[in-house]
Amino acid sequence: MSLTGTAFLYTLIVLSVVAVVLPLALWSRIGGPKPLRALARVLMVLFAQGTAVALVFVLVNNENNLYDNWADLLGTGNHVQQAADLGADGTGGIALKRLPRVRQQFDATHLDGVRVTQLKGRVSGVNAEVYVSLPPQYDEPAYRHHKFPVVELLPGYPGSAKAWFGSLRAHEQLLPLMRDGQVAPFILVAPRTNLLAGVDTGCANIPGTVNADSWLSVDVPRMVMDNFRAEPAPKGWSVAGYSAGAHCAVKLAVAHPDRYRAAIGLSGYNDPIGERASLAAQTPALRAANNPYLLLRGAGTPPRIALYISGQPRDGYEAGVALEQIAKAPTTVHVVYVPRSAGGHTMALWEPQVVPAFRWLTEETGQGRARGATTPRGPSNDGSRHAALASGTASRAGAARRP
Repeated sequence: MSLTGTAFLYTLIVLSVVAVVLPLALWSRIGGPKPLRALARVLMVLFAQGTAVALVFVLVNNENNLYDNWADLLGTGNHVQQAADLGADGTGGIALKRLPRVRQQFDATHLDGVRVTQLKGRVSGVNAEVYVSLPPQYDEPAYRHHKFPVVELLPGYPGSAKAWFGSLRAHEQLLPLMRDGQVAPFILVAPRTNLLAGVDTGCANIPGTVNADSWLSVDVPRMVMDNFRAEPAPKGWSVAGYSAGAHCAVKLAVAHPDRYRAAIGLSGYNDPIGERASLAAQTPALRAANNPYLLLRGAGTPPRIALYISGQPRDGYEAGVALEQIAKAPTTVHVVYVPRSAGGHTMALWEPQVVPAFRWLTEETGQGRARGATTPRGPSNDGSRHAALASGTASRAGAARRP
């Protein structure tokens, strides 16, 4: 029985009702020796507590898309077939253009308009699912020769690959705006990031363990471009994430400006230690190699990328400001302050940020100006800046405007 299936949920609801009714009906009717009656009553109480806890867990899991299946929950899933040393660029010296085209079969899902495929990464050695949602214009005759921009969507940890389509309702929010021209017609791609049991990969390449970076920045883009009319990288490619996925999104863009033009990070962090279960936080060398702040600061040539960072105090905002302060042209950083009153580190905080972030992305990547969208410029002095932050407004930091 599927962990996220309707049948399992309804079974737990029925069992929870039975667990409440059972002691009411039998508590005083249990016969036999006193120790036996006490044991029976204890078992009924434990049954009631167990079903209640299980039901709450399933409801929370279904709402937040934390675990896809029993293997993810129990820590028995492993989607890594091999993890060769692929070198600094994550390709292992493979001439990617010479690889045969990747042809995939896509199946429908219970999410309207979202399809899924099982991809065996030829470079990364990862075997996992990838979800895809096409823009409304994709099958229209007028667009039959048109290539579309792409956004990879990354969840937090733990998190399901389809969380952006489930809990955040990204396609439901964005498709009408794409249809009306308010947001560019992006192909939305959500690959699995929970690749190893019980740990966060940190979207890192770790020889002998996992090549998560190459999975996301090489294998998945190659598959998408081989199966859909997608713009080539880096011009038409962006990456977005929340929480641990925000860290990954920003790191991928900073580390691979030849593969991504922009990144959106909602409530993320720079140092991988922000997620203590991250493999990228296990050694000082890995932490440094996967810290976008250090990568950006140490870049010989500032990358041509645009970053959108949103966060609350002590939950992403400071990380965005740190990147803003070291950015040099042509790198730009757009920092959005989210007040504490907006809620905590949950889906309820990120869901309403989807549309503003994609309006920004539409403008920033030159995919057509979003009607009604504005990008306020940052205050010119500390006093006005703090006033803007106190009111919860966004500030944009472009390196080109630095003195």
